[in-house]
Amino acid sequence: MDSWNTTLKQAALPGALASLASAAALALCGRRESGSMFAGVNAISHWLWGDQAVRQDRPTLKHTLAGYLIHHASSMFWAALFERSCKAQLAKQQAARTLALAGAATAVACVTDFQLTPPRLRPGFEQRLSRPSLALVYGAFCVGLAAGALLNRR
Repeated sequence: MDSWNTTLKQAALPGALASLASAAALALCGRRESGSMFAGVNAISHWLWGDQAVRQDRPTLKHTLAGYLIHHASSMFWAALFERSCKAQLAKQQAARTLALAGAATAVACVTDFQLTPPRLRPGFEQRLSRPSLALVYGAFCVGLAAGALLNRR
């Protein structure tokens, strides 16, 4: 049985790509909907700074860096669970299967984020973005997760 250390190493690339892809979607959707490409990432830092983070549009170390670090850590967490739970299927290196598994993992993350998590620990960007934009953010996360898993096995 593989150790969690191995799992964490396998999760590094999918987690990083999922984090970057979804952060890019947050920036694009945030700019379109709120006029600020930093609004979505800043809102994530509400974990630390409360409601003021949700209203922050400018890039700041306090909100933007903290928000991205929280987002990245969350992405790494979900990537580790994805890699650990889907290892045997991911080893088959089938793009469609990997994308479907990443979609299922993303759906679990989304339900957890918005249905099972207390409001203080929800992503926060849902307060700045529409539902269609949230779908794009989670879709980008899914694609990043799948791309990282496929690249790991090439």
